[in-house]
Amino acid sequence: MRRREFIAGLVAWPVVARAQQGARMRRIGVLRGVASDDRSVPLSITTFEQSLQELGWTIGRNIQIDYRFGAGDPDLFRKYAAELVALAPEVILAEGSVAVQPLLEVTRVIPIVFAGIIDPIGRGFAASLARPGGNVTGFSFFEFSLSGKWLALLKQIAPRVTRVGVIRDPLNPTGTAQFAAIQSAASSSGVELIPIGVRNADEIEREVTAFARGPNGGLIVTSNTLVFLHRDRIITLAARHKLPAVYPLRLYVTEGGLISYGPDSVAPFQLAAGYIDRILKGEKPADLPIVQPTKFELVTNLKTAKALGLTISETLLATADEVIQ
Repeated sequence: MRRREFIAGLVAWPVVARAQQGARMRRIGVLRGVASDDRSVPLSITTFEQSLQELGWTIGRNIQIDYRFGAGDPDLFRKYAAELVALAPEVILAEGSVAVQPLLEVTRVIPIVFAGIIDPIGRGFAASLARPGGNVTGFSFFEFSLSGKWLALLKQIAPRVTRVGVIRDPLNPTGTAQFAAIQSAASSSGVELIPIGVRNADEIEREVTAFARGPNGGLIVTSNTLVFLHRDRIITLAARHKLPAVYPLRLYVTEGGLISYGPDSVAPFQLAAGYIDRILKGEKPADLPIVQPTKFELVTNLKTAKALGLTISETLLATADEVIQ
């Protein structure tokens, strides 16, 4: 190397070093509703982290992400909410109302971006969709009116159904509200609704088995973290008792469920990365509108339909976004 190039290198090195040292590491907290080993986790985390990277945020270079998984346990949510806030992140991603509520109990200052909440206004998390006004904003799942469409879909795919078991979390306000929306839709259809609780696996087993003893039964599975965590048991029981069931998310159907209608469950994580980017760059959650989904996907599983002795109409197949063979 010539002397002039060597000297130029010596002069340039401290500039590069100072630039690297001056890149401030930003901290993001994440409180998930599911367990760390849930099958839904890898795709949602990959989507979130890749979306951040596309916006210029790379783990280990300029951001650090601290993950916690509540696994549907209220005590764990409170513990992990306190832990994350103590780490002083600049923003927290929260999955579901089960994660937002305990976070708000320990901070009204740190920005919180949620992914997948039903009725954030009714839950008191924000003042309005357009102007949340506090430290919480994010991406909701759907309005309660969607719940009534699940009943219409169940009747379309299984016309003989006259009794419908609605699987929901009775202790969660959204579970009650979804049941009410289904009840409103059922009032003119002559369908009898039976609520089925999901507080634990034994309760699900007991209540679904009891429900299945009656004739012409079908199931509607509502959208809720606790319900989602018990999806394996629910799908297995529906198959065992030959109960046609409508689910709120595609993942239920890819794992053996009959049919689903609802939003893309991974999209909120991609969108949340965009809001987190804006907050890290100085915007406030109070000024970022809460976004509702505009697209819903219909997914059906032909193998499950055949096992249940059901024939899915060509009309329904033509409108499906995905048909699993």
